[in-house]
Amino acid sequence: MSLKNKVTQLAEEHWNRVREIRRHMHAHPELSFAEHQTMQFLSDQLTEAGIEHRTGVAGTGIVADIQGRSEGKVVALRADIDALPIKEESIAEYASKNQGVMHACGHDVHSASLMGAAFVLHALREEFEGTVRCIFQPGEEKIPGGASMMIAEGVLDELPVELIIGQHVFPELPAGEVGFRPGMYMASADEVYIDIYGRGGHGAMPHLNIDPVVIMAEVISNLQHLVSRHAKATIPTVLSFGKVTADGATNVIPEKVSLVGTFRTMDEPWRAKAHELITEITQNIAQAHGGRAEVEVLKGYPFLKNDEQLTAACMDSAQEFLGEDQVRPLDIRMTAEDFAYYSHHVPACFYRLGTASPDGKRFTDSVHTPRFDIDEDALRTGAGLMAYLALEALDS
Repeated sequence: MSLKNKVTQLAEEHWNRVREIRRHMHAHPELSFAEHQTMQFLSDQLTEAGIEHRTGVAGTGIVADIQGRSEGKVVALRADIDALPIKEESIAEYASKNQGVMHACGHDVHSASLMGAAFVLHALREEFEGTVRCIFQPGEEKIPGGASMMIAEGVLDELPVELIIGQHVFPELPAGEVGFRPGMYMASADEVYIDIYGRGGHGAMPHLNIDPVVIMAEVISNLQHLVSRHAKATIPTVLSFGKVTADGATNVIPEKVSLVGTFRTMDEPWRAKAHELITEITQNIAQAHGGRAEVEVLKGYPFLKNDEQLTAACMDSAQEFLGEDQVRPLDIRMTAEDFAYYSHHVPACFYRLGTASPDGKRFTDSVHTPRFDIDEDALRTGAGLMAYLALEALDS
């Protein structure tokens, strides 16, 4: 039997167990860096399977190493384990039991798929040379990101990891399909916090006040020029503000207005320059109107770049495993992922796992919404393909 057929068969044999792991995680989500029960649950699964591992990495992370018949290359597979502060809207039997917490970004799918891949690889350990390191990482959803902490604790260095592969749910593709993009793929992501101070007073006498609401309006308008007139046209750039707080009233001009948003791009020198310009433009506008501004740009995840050679090889392997018509090209995305940290240390490939129903009518709600769910047939692909990509990478 070919290696491909062995992986496919083993992924099918473990599918029910992988599905139950996913459902348990979905029903018992935990927020970033508080995944204590999740860590214990995943550890119990690895122990039951006879897979050596250690817990408590970066707080609540797990590292499991599957050693082949002899020493050789070391490749890593990664999944994230944390959930989001979202109240789930679902009648599914596996809906969240933790009020206000939900696996709305598919990290339960990522973890269950990696667990399934680990089961497959453990069963085939006498058929490959080298080591597969399985990384179950906490805190993807919260700066500074669990990936940076796992790296700081040596998960890429204590064994000489040569490359890393990760996957992410994608409701824009049906279950059974996957998507890849070599090269630049996802943006860096920074949080912008602005406080504008004026002098409050009666709304009927604005000449006696310094109106921070007006200043804020001018700041928002002018900062958009950062994208249209300062950013190089070939560098994708987004600046969006999602929350404005002005605690006044119909006839009350407030003392302070607060503004929060996100800045995203795909170029590190421009990213640093843009941070300076956000502060400079905001403070100059506030000062010109007699007010003042305090600006904080909280640096988040870097951009994510898929190694061209590795990703091309993974695409070829995915076509071999799933069929050419099941592998799709992807566009760049201005969303962010802390998997990007790994891509700045070793060659990386981060691809998308289709999770919608084959008819395209169900399981199409976006991630980070209360209605996100998946066609669980995707777990067959999620587990089998990860295992196959690891084996092909070891053999290349």
